[in-house]
Amino acid sequence: MDVAEITQGAQPRARLLADFSAHLTAQRGLSAHTVRAYLGDVDGLLGHASRHGARTLADVDLPALRAWLGSMAGAHASRATLARRSASCRTFFAWAAHTGRIGTDPALRLAAPRVPATLPVVLDQDDAREVLEAARELAESVATPDPMAVRDWCILELLYATGVRVGELCAADVADVDLVERTLRVVGKGTKDRVVPFGGPAARALGAWLAVRSVVVADGATRALFVGVRGGRAGQRQVRDVVHRATAATGKEIAPHGLRHTAATHLVEGGSDLRTVQELLGHASLTTTQRYTHVSAERLRSAYALAHPRA
Repeated sequence: MDVAEITQGAQPRARLLADFSAHLTAQRGLSAHTVRAYLGDVDGLLGHASRHGARTLADVDLPALRAWLGSMAGAHASRATLARRSASCRTFFAWAAHTGRIGTDPALRLAAPRVPATLPVVLDQDDAREVLEAARELAESVATPDPMAVRDWCILELLYATGVRVGELCAADVADVDLVERTLRVVGKGTKDRVVPFGGPAARALGAWLAVRSVVVADGATRALFVGVRGGRAGQRQVRDVVHRATAATGKEIAPHGLRHTAATHLVEGGSDLRTVQELLGHASLTTTQRYTHVSAERLRSAYALAHPRA
């Protein structure tokens, strides 16, 4: 393979990125969103290297990679952005070396900036109850329910009950719901299936939604659990709008991922062990789940400061 063409010309670079995209999708099982981000990062890197004299992929060495990251740091890119682009770079060159496109991997010693650990914003239990009760009252306030109000109530109940990701919820089909066992099957990161339980309130909302869903569903989206006003499968932006509107009244306007954090935090506060929470959320590593112990510890300190006379 003539590596001299890899970093020059639209078509050769496009073929390289297409091969890398296939690897990320088929072998790594990454989501479409993550694949797009990685491809954009790598394309930016190759363009930067080419502008600074690289004519082959083998010309891109460790100093060139550091210079690429340094240029973004100088443009005030966030630590999180730099960390992700470092990960994209390391994944790309590891793949290129493994597939024989280069002899050695220049990113082996590329250090990524540390991203400061931040505690997720969550609703307390009273706020969560207020949001869900308000949604239920709106859905059940009239003799003939508004299907979209019922849908919104069901979305909120399921996000809080299961802690699933917004993409997982939007991709769910009617067949994935088991109202008898009170479970929902979702496909998570790495195309891994998992089954998550939900309780009585979510089951009640699901029953109400499935009873009116046929009023708005379009023929082409009969499998989708949640649909929009035009009958097509509901998208992530629609779900985000639902959650933002519902939580704004609490003074803690959050996104769907905030409800995921909230569900996990309340599970830990209620005594659930981290392994169970890890399984429910579909985390590959227990380290990711451990952030919720920090949230609970922070609340414990706040309660102590308010209650103890010598705090």
